[in-house]
Amino acid sequence: MNRLLQLFFALLLLFNISCNSDSEFTQDVFYGNGILIANEGNFGTPNADVTFLSGDLNLKQDNIFSSNNSGANLGDVLQSITFNGGRAFLLLNNSNKIQVVDRYTFKKLGEITEQLSSPRYMAIANNFIYVTNDKYNGEKYVTVYNAGSFSFVKKIPFTDTAERIVEAGGNVFVQNASFGFGNKITSINTSTNSILSVITLPNGNINKTISSNSNVYTIAAGTADSYIYQISNAGNIVKTTTLTGITNATNLEIYNGKYYFSSGNNVYAMDMNATAVPTTPLFTVTANSYSTLYGFNIVNGLIFTSDANGFTQDSKITVYSAAGALIKTFTAGKSSNGFYQN
Repeated sequence: MNRLLQLFFALLLLFNISCNSDSEFTQDVFYGNGILIANEGNFGTPNADVTFLSGDLNLKQDNIFSSNNSGANLGDVLQSITFNGGRAFLLLNNSNKIQVVDRYTFKKLGEITEQLSSPRYMAIANNFIYVTNDKYNGEKYVTVYNAGSFSFVKKIPFTDTAERIVEAGGNVFVQNASFGFGNKITSINTSTNSILSVITLPNGNINKTISSNSNVYTIAAGTADSYIYQISNAGNIVKTTTLTGITNATNLEIYNGKYYFSSGNNVYAMDMNATAVPTTPLFTVTANSYSTLYGFNIVNGLIFTSDANGFTQDSKITVYSAAGALIKTFTAGKSSNGFYQN
């Protein structure tokens, strides 16, 4: 049955492509059971878009927002994608809006614009939407919206950077660090929508914060070593893993009981309970040094990476197995920054 469904989807997608040279589709395409690639585009130019990739990696469709919304532009700088039920929230940093679409047809359902100023990331908890806003040399805050009606609820001001935001155990955690500067994480009580506590990391500057199994994990870089901190959903640091001799660790993902992280062009895998740090990388990416690993996620047990190609050309996407074997390479839109299971 699965093979028949895949064949049906393939024929439907190919039929739509062959019948529409202008990339405007006359029939709906089902975008479930695949991967969405966020292409942020070029700052100041409304050329952000989303690429769909089928779960078997054999079928790819670019520009699925404009293709399913009468050619409309998605916006300027697609920063991140967040899901809630059958909806996908596409956060546009320089357009100061969140486009809301049906995650399976990509038809537009609405948008959020109120109180957004250089929005960065979002999380959903307790029927609320939480969005970090961090304007350069301007205000930094989290805006709160009703997840059903999208109506504005509250603004929570910050003095520090408001960057990545994740949900864990019903609470929301805000990374007060960006571009390798900052060592604090703030937790928000989603029952009162007020700040619960501020966690200060003892070593390193935070590069990326994620959530997994109701815990928060953040990777921080020091002068000689890097660190992975596990933080409980109550806001306590419960474990520190020192990555001895690995400098400037940046990306972090968790899959099947292992940490996957990067340092420079090297990607490492390490058992979450291990005491010894890996001495050799799982694989090394050879590409432009300043745009390599611009996107890094694990989806369906595969490691997806993107090289933004200097932010001037279409991104080069490379897919590896969890063991580090090269699976596939292809191109997506400008400045691909994230991969999401749909």
